[in-house]
Amino acid sequence: MALQQSPAADAPVLQVSALNLEYRTHRRVVRATHDVSFDVFPADRFVLLGPSGCGKSSLLKAIGGFLPSVSGSITLGGAAVTQPGPDRLMVFQEFDQLPPWKTVLENVMFPLLASGKAGRAEARERAGYFLAKVGLSAFADAYPHTLSGGMKQRVAIARALAMEPKVLLMDEPFAALDALTRRKMQEELLALWEEVRFTLLFVTHSIEEALVVGSRILLLSPHPGRVRAELNSHQFGIDDFGGSAFQQTSRRIHHLLFDEPETARDAAAAVKPRFRVVGG
Repeated sequence: MALQQSPAADAPVLQVSALNLEYRTHRRVVRATHDVSFDVFPADRFVLLGPSGCGKSSLLKAIGGFLPSVSGSITLGGAAVTQPGPDRLMVFQEFDQLPPWKTVLENVMFPLLASGKAGRAEARERAGYFLAKVGLSAFADAYPHTLSGGMKQRVAIARALAMEPKVLLMDEPFAALDALTRRKMQEELLALWEEVRFTLLFVTHSIEEALVVGSRILLLSPHPGRVRAELNSHQFGIDDFGGSAFQQTSRRIHHLLFDEPETARDAAAAVKPRFRVVGG
């Protein structure tokens, strides 16, 4: 039951162009991002990486249809994104995103039934399939309060993938987990992607997590978020933690994120052609 992807594998499924986002606090209007542009292709594991306050989560909310843009555009499959839709499903950082009165199976079935995308029999079949993929078939009749944080996140991932979205949005989904569970979840996410080949847009402020989870990484500068660089990271995996190439790339990403543009440009030049520095 691989997720359906665009028939034109070389065409972007998601395009963000010159996007400017703002949000209002009780004191003022804050610019979250400035002229951010990027493309996400089918089966990409695309990571938005940057320090706190760089607009990563705001970008994800805008792509989800929850935050309107000041200017610029977002298109999904060639259609403008103007509101939330089942073609973009989000997994949040919080563990308590599952209705506690529903079983694990019912939680995964619920959006399929509520959206009318599947009847009860098909919804049960899809839910069972994705629960098996995340290793939770034995917990189908359990309630969320009996699950660990990592297990709740796996249910949330299964629920989202069962809807067969064009892109799965994940907002620092493993940040609240302990280190061992976080690494296990990263391994399981990559194994699931190998089987299902869904398109993933993943937000993190961890350089190491970005290198492991992502096949492509967009680096955003400190507030307001501007595109600092884009790089390929498909060559790294879980087993590369601690390796010299992994650590060297991690250090150079840190320089790109936090150094002045000229110094960042020098850091990127040392690892061409994997890095592409954007702007100045």
